[in-house]
Amino acid sequence: MKTVALLDYGSGNLRSAHRALERVGADVTVTSDPKVVLAADGLLVPGVGAFAACMKGLKAIKGERMIGERLAGGRPVMGICVGMQVLFEKGVEHGIEAAGCGEWPGTVEKLQASVLPHMGWNTVEAAEGSQLFAGMPADTRYYFVHSYGVRNWEFEGDGLTEAPKLSWAQHESDRFVAAVENGALWATQFHPEKSGDAGAQLLENWLGQL
Repeated sequence: MKTVALLDYGSGNLRSAHRALERVGADVTVTSDPKVVLAADGLLVPGVGAFAACMKGLKAIKGERMIGERLAGGRPVMGICVGMQVLFEKGVEHGIEAAGCGEWPGTVEKLQASVLPHMGWNTVEAAEGSQLFAGMPADTRYYFVHSYGVRNWEFEGDGLTEAPKLSWAQHESDRFVAAVENGALWATQFHPEKSGDAGAQLLENWLGQL
């Protein structure tokens, strides 16, 4: 059984994420203890709410260091919703810019749409060769709830390792990054833990890489 540390930093859908991970056979510990976080097979970083508030909570437990240390050792990390957004360089909400973890360059910004938040079920244009979306039909729908996202991807890799696999989604006429697979670091803008059987399959695919 794979062990997963579910990072508790005061923000996130811990209960539903915990249930979803257990459903696919993970041994889950909700924790902010660095020793537990670093020892687990996988680390899942949830997140709901505002970018700046999530980063404040993450820094309070030195969560960005834990993420960095795991990735430096090639240890899998997965971010969900704002847990994905904080992996980027910065977020801009209501004209206020906040620094993120900086694992990827890029800015989390408001979606350009007449109806926000983007809430409900939507399809994803999965990256070619995606392991996260392996076995999923193209018309599969996942659950989103957000008003901000990464609309411009700024990182193409360093030429030494495989380029990140990007999956996209669209709300009205605006496209945004729906998921990233970048070595040991995976992330989704949507909520697998709220996406029923489809989300369970994605989490199972992630566990299979641990």
